[in-house]
Amino acid sequence: MNAVTDSLVIARRNLIRMGRIPEMLVFGLIQPIMFVVLFTYVFGGSIQVGSSTSTQAYREFLMAGIFAQTVTFATAGAGAGIADDMHKGLIDRFRSLPMARGAVLTGRTLADLVQTALTLLVLAAVALLVGWRTHENVGKVLAGFGLLLLLGYAFSWIGALIGLSVRTPEAATSGGLIWLFPLTFISNAFVDANHMPTFLRHIAEWNPFSATVQGCRELFGNLPPDFQAPDAWPMQHPVWASLIWSVVIILIFRTLAVRKYRRAAG
Repeated sequence: MNAVTDSLVIARRNLIRMGRIPEMLVFGLIQPIMFVVLFTYVFGGSIQVGSSTSTQAYREFLMAGIFAQTVTFATAGAGAGIADDMHKGLIDRFRSLPMARGAVLTGRTLADLVQTALTLLVLAAVALLVGWRTHENVGKVLAGFGLLLLLGYAFSWIGALIGLSVRTPEAATSGGLIWLFPLTFISNAFVDANHMPTFLRHIAEWNPFSATVQGCRELFGNLPPDFQAPDAWPMQHPVWASLIWSVVIILIFRTLAVRKYRRAAG
C-alpha cells in the first residue's frame, strides 16, 4: 500500500507539472492531427482497403492506426521526462525520502497514461469531425480505446528504460523516436499488410503494434465487409494478441527499468 501511495503522489506531481506546461499537450496533438488530415485527404482515394479505394473506407481503416501511433509516440516524451529528472538531480532528492524506489517510475508512467488518454480524447473528436465513425456498441468502442491505452502504458516503460540509459533529455528523445518509425510503418496501420512484400508482411503480421491496430478496427467496426485478415495468429485473434503483447512488454521492461533505476540511484 505504501508503494501504491508513493506512486500516486509522484503521478500527481507529474500531472501538476504537465498542467503548468500546456504546450506539451498542444504540440503532442499537432503531429497526429496532421497525419489524420494528410492521409485522409491526400492519400484517401488512392490506397486500397479490401477491394475498395473509397475515401470513407480508408478513413475508417486509418483512424485506429493513427490512434495507436499517437499512444506509442508518447514513449519519447516519457523517456525525455525521466532523463530530465535524472539530469537535474531530482532523482537524488527522491532517494533521500522514505519512499518505494519503483514508485518514481510507476508514478511517471501513470501520469503519462493520463496525458495519453486526454490526447486520445481530443484526437477522437478531430477524427469524428473529418468523418470517422464507429459501427459497434459503446462497450466495444471503449474496449478498443482500452487496448490503445494499455499499449501506450506498455510502451511508456520502454521509454522509462531509455530515459534511464542515456545522459541527456535530447538523447532520450532521439532514442525514443528512432525505432518507433519502422515499428509503426512496417505494420498494418496505414496500408493493408496483404499488399506488402512477403518478408515485410510477416514482420507486420507479428508486430505488436499491428495486433493492437487490428484489434481496434474489429472493436470499432472499421473493417470493410470483404476485408480478408492475414492467416497469422495475431491477425486472426488481434484482441488477445494485443493484450498478450502489452502485458509481456510491461513485465519485461518494468523489471528492467526498475532494476536500472535502482542501480542509477544506488
